[in-house]
Formats: sequence, C-alpha cells, structure tokens
Amino acid sequence: MSVVIPNEILTATRMTEGEMKQEIAVMLFQKEKLTLAQASRFAGINRIAFLA
Repeated sequence: MSVVIPNEILTATRMTEGEMKQEIAVMLFQKEKLTLAQASRFAGINRIAFLA
C-alpha cells in the first residue's frame, strides 16, 4: 500500500517527505502500533538512528 502525502501538507508543515515519514513512524512506535524494527524500516533509517 502506498500513502501519498500532498505537497500542500509538506509545505504547510515545512517538512520533507522523509521527515514526515519519520514523524509518523515515531508516533506509531510511541503508541505501540509498530515495533522498533517496523518503525525504523518505515522511516527508512537503521534502528540505532531511529532511537536517537
């Protein structure tokens, strides 16, 4: 499944697509909806970098 983030949302938040994916991954990890491995994969970064 693909999720499309409209450019207007990225512009309004002043975030890149990568930053938005990281924010979503952190939120889902904090809510215990994703494991560390799943969240870091979704964010596109390794687990150690994700925890930082």
